[in-house]
Amino acid sequence: MNRQSILSIFVFAVLFSVVFTSCKKEEHQYHSIIDKIEAESKNYQGTNISSEQFISEIEMIEISEDGHTFLIPERKSQIKSYDCNECHSKPINELKGKGHGQKAHWDLTLVHADEKTMNCATCHDESNMNLLKSLTGAKIDFNNSYNSCSQCHSKQFNDWKGGAHGKRIKSWAPPRASLTCVNCHNPHKPSFDSRWPVRFNTQTEEERK
Repeated sequence: MNRQSILSIFVFAVLFSVVFTSCKKEEHQYHSIIDKIEAESKNYQGTNISSEQFISEIEMIEISEDGHTFLIPERKSQIKSYDCNECHSKPINELKGKGHGQKAHWDLTLVHADEKTMNCATCHDESNMNLLKSLTGAKIDFNNSYNSCSQCHSKQFNDWKGGAHGKRIKSWAPPRASLTCVNCHNPHKPSFDSRWPVRFNTQTEEERK
């Protein structure tokens, strides 16, 4: 028997002993490496890194959309001055008439879609201004305003649910906490203004050479 054959037999014997020879019944002893991997990973819940300590001071609510469950900022508590219905006690057309005090946000310009396509009543429920509404008239809570946006922006909504669109809050570690549409976009003017790029610093570039 040549030297290479002896070496092959030795290597096989070592591997055999590692994979198959352990039959002890003591704790953490397994019949094979595969058994050990399966046993140790059975209750594995992923990384123990958590973002809870970073979001504990933020008022959050949990939502579930198409199998995706995560946290978003609670929005209604941010309406601190007045309840919407305190001023919107009559139909909009009546309130826009004379003799009803200050105009508040009547000077708000809607830059979202063509004026023939949408107006205030497209998203706001005129019968209860504390709510939004869908295109079919279904009531939508302000905390779930993304359901209003999703009717037209379905691609962005699907990306947002899966975490590909939008911004995480504080950390990528679980639990997932994400900003909603209106946390980044002004719903009355959702597009971002164009910006000039940062000026190229030629001095810094020279110093790097």
